[in-house]
Amino acid sequence: MEQIRYTQRICDDQEKIDRFLAEKRVGTLSMCDQKGKPYALPVNYVYWNGKIYIHGMGSGKKNDVLAANPVVCFTVFEEFGTVADPVPAKCDTAYFSVVIFGEAVLVQDLEEKTLALKQFLEKFLPGFFKAPLSKSFVDHYRSGLDHKAAAVYCISPENLTAKENPIDAEHMFLTDERQTSE
Repeated sequence: MEQIRYTQRICDDQEKIDRFLAEKRVGTLSMCDQKGKPYALPVNYVYWNGKIYIHGMGSGKKNDVLAANPVVCFTVFEEFGTVADPVPAKCDTAYFSVVIFGEAVLVQDLEEKTLALKQFLEKFLPGFFKAPLSKSFVDHYRSGLDHKAAAVYCISPENLTAKENPIDAEHMFLTDERQTSE
């Protein structure tokens, strides 16, 4: 795996990386089909037990591409704004990003699948459902769109890199609108 060349931006604080991945809601799943054509799409995800879990319908382009080639790149980022500098070439962006390389493996184990889907419910709908998600429900649920079981994929990071350019409050560029609203 190619290493980050801009070493000043590397973040190796595992707690910070774990917290970032646990808090963010959307990442970009990048894949390559059998013909070598790239395919990337934003997906909701959970970061659980050091792994990325995604889910969706049991059919569709994502499923077809992953069945043919499970090698993926998963990216999560947050942009905080523009860092201003009197020298145009030194203007920059404040951000935090994580890039994960691995394989998206279809979760077959009903216990793991149910626990992963419970993580989704806790993250995206905390406290909404009164009854816990059961293995029986997960096993028997079918989408009205394709009548297949929901697909849950697990991405175990084979390589993970994180980069950051922290907010420099003194040099952040604020538009007139943002300056007057504060």
